[in-house]
Amino acid sequence: MTSASTTPSTYLDCNCFAIRQAARYVSQLYERHLSEAGLTAAQFTLVAAIARRPGVQMADLADAMVMDRTTLVRALKPLQRDGIVEAAPESSGSRAVGLRLSATGKETLAQAVLRWQAAQVEFEEKFGQDRARELRKSLFALTSTG
Repeated sequence: MTSASTTPSTYLDCNCFAIRQAARYVSQLYERHLSEAGLTAAQFTLVAAIARRPGVQMADLADAMVMDRTTLVRALKPLQRDGIVEAAPESSGSRAVGLRLSATGKETLAQAVLRWQAAQVEFEEKFGQDRARELRKSLFALTSTG
């Protein structure tokens, strides 16, 4: 049960607004660094996730990234076009398609990790290491509550 407040709510009281505004700020910081490796922040997260689980199927990756499959397919197209990610059947006669990094993808990821580390340092210098750790913990808890 919720209680009615006597003070009218504004967009500044909106959790969604605050999270989206913060996400834009953080994305811009990471984009600035990762662009030096030729990736966007969103692409970096996909490439890193595929590197952690070579052969991952699209449905599993979409679930892990909290994305719908259509959005994932659109996000993967430029990575496949640029030769960073490869999609191949897991076995002959199988319809299951596994995603892997190509040699170019592995090189791109190696360069991007260096840029990502610089972004991490910049963020934690501005926000504080302890606060950043607690923020990650809270945000991951939010997306794991299903």
